[in-house]
Amino acid sequence: MAEKILVVDDDTNICELLRLYLEKEGYEVSIANTGTDAVKMFQRVAPDLMLLDIMLPELDGWQVCREIRKTSDKPIIMLTAKGETFDKVLGFELGADDYVVKPFDAKEVMARVKAVLRRSGGGDRNDVKEVRFDKLVINLTNYELRVDGKKIDTPPKELELIYHLASNPNRVFTRDQLLDEVWGFDYYGDSRTVDVHVKRLREKLEGVSDKWELKTVWSVGYKFATKD
Repeated sequence: MAEKILVVDDDTNICELLRLYLEKEGYEVSIANTGTDAVKMFQRVAPDLMLLDIMLPELDGWQVCREIRKTSDKPIIMLTAKGETFDKVLGFELGADDYVVKPFDAKEVMARVKAVLRRSGGGDRNDVKEVRFDKLVINLTNYELRVDGKKIDTPPKELELIYHLASNPNRVFTRDQLLDEVWGFDYYGDSRTVDVHVKRLREKLEGVSDKWELKTVWSVGYKFATKD
């Protein structure tokens, strides 16, 4: 079954361009031109990924992202002419998984769509990617985070980040290393992206166990610290 993509942009030319490329790659495409329609269509279509513009009529992209994140952790890639760090950080804080600045190359967008879907879709069931610690289970195959036995809603990029850190306990990673190894070498974001995701993970993991912690190594980066 073809994976479903919801394209949200008030520029019909951009929508049709993305539809052309996406359908050529075998995706099933739906389009919305306003924020209100985007929320309604997301609920009706249940897409596997949404490409979401920020500057939209009725509801802007941030409001749409906030509404979607109340009920779904499906990947969201923001499309916008805004390239300032503040806008990127706000998008990530609201739960966006990636960020592409206009004008963009459609082939780059396709590459990001494939990469995000690949990360969020899991892998071979016979090759389960999972790490376990006291009261913590991080499963990258099913993209599930369980804390003290309870499943915690976690966007794909947050889960990939904690999985990467926990798979290398007590190893210190710089922000640039995490951007390269979790986001990918072709990611054009900045190091504050890592800080935003760590902050959100800490809100989910703070105080869960005294046997491990997501620790800041000042002036260097982060590590998943374990205690014997």
